Amino acid sequence: MPDTNPVPRRLIWALLLLLPAVSTAGIYSWTDENGKVHFGDRPPIDRKADEIEVRVNTYESASEISQVDFVSASDRKVVLYTTQRCGYCKKAKQFLQRHSIAYREYDVETSSKGKRDFKKLNGQGVPIIHVGKQRMDGFSEGRMAAMLRNAGYEP
Repeated sequence: MPDTNPVPRRLIWALLLLLPAVSTAGIYSWTDENGKVHFGDRPPIDRKADEIEVRVNTYESASEISQVDFVSASDRKVVLYTTQRCGYCKKAKQFLQRHSIAYREYDVETSSKGKRDFKKLNGQGVPIIHVGKQRMDGFSEGRMAAMLRNAGYEP
């Protein structure tokens, strides 16, 4: 029986074999003669470039809620570990303010308690949000609402 598919199967297989090469393309950083730093997916021909490791922080999809023993306060206590320049930290605070939920905030860069706690929590990024003994790394409105409902709030 002849193949009636308009796209030849060999082409599809060839494209599938190329996917790993496309997904592992590097990101390079270099400085020009004026001291300006540039980034690109290909290194320049005329100068040295460093390949940089890109760690994607997709808080909306990678936010995690977990139980921790670190917070010993009541199950309704809300604590945020943040930085001033973090956009997701701002979104989390706005969410809590919109729902009139009190919270305690510690800046992990400027507060000694924030720095100390961030280290104890093995923090890799901000925000870190505790609602009682529940923990979320990053911020997602849906997951924040679920944590608050679990703690007895009505977000």
